[in-house]
Amino acid sequence: MPHYFDEAPGVPSAERSFVLDVDGTRLALRTDRNVFSHGRLDAGTALLLRAAPHPPATGTFLDLGCGVGPIALALARRSPDASVWAVDVNERARALCAANAAANRLENVTVGAPDDVPGDVRLDLIWSNPPIRIGKPALHVLLTTWIGRLAADGRAVLVVHKHLGSDSLHRWLEESGWPTRRLTSAHGYRVLEVTAGDRSLARRVDGDPDS
Repeated sequence: MPHYFDEAPGVPSAERSFVLDVDGTRLALRTDRNVFSHGRLDAGTALLLRAAPHPPATGTFLDLGCGVGPIALALARRSPDASVWAVDVNERARALCAANAAANRLENVTVGAPDDVPGDVRLDLIWSNPPIRIGKPALHVLLTTWIGRLAADGRAVLVVHKHLGSDSLHRWLEESGWPTRRLTSAHGYRVLEVTAGDRSLARRVDGDPDS
């Protein structure tokens, strides 16, 4: 069965659109089948966009698992002088995100696959509705990779549903050396803010994220 986190969705296209309101600016976004949240803004992302602290005016930001781009576009609209990376493994999602950024004239968004982000890039901010359904081991590796690229004063804001393991993820982040606090909860979702922390205290992740 195809999933939204597959690299190449093997189902026919069936585009739908929705409108995202970002601080009074209406952004039109195209979506498609086998891309996360087809035809609508999902509740978790909507909560993150409401609850996350306003991003810095400048810096290098990441939307991890960008889908069609609502988080990336909101970051770009709120911080036009920042550089926003929008990353997803799903090629259909990347194409839609790039098209949505262009259609809304947000020229500070760069869309790519994970390997397209240069290794020396350090991130000032990550916002993500992460792909929980890839499974805990893969999710831990994913978050270790990207949160590990935060600048010394960088932060990540994640939204995860309680029934999909938000509380256990909170504990794992803390145990892995990343100070984490819950910003808010609503409709079962938790919005977590993670700081870079002292990486000398982080657990070693070498193939097994629970080592």
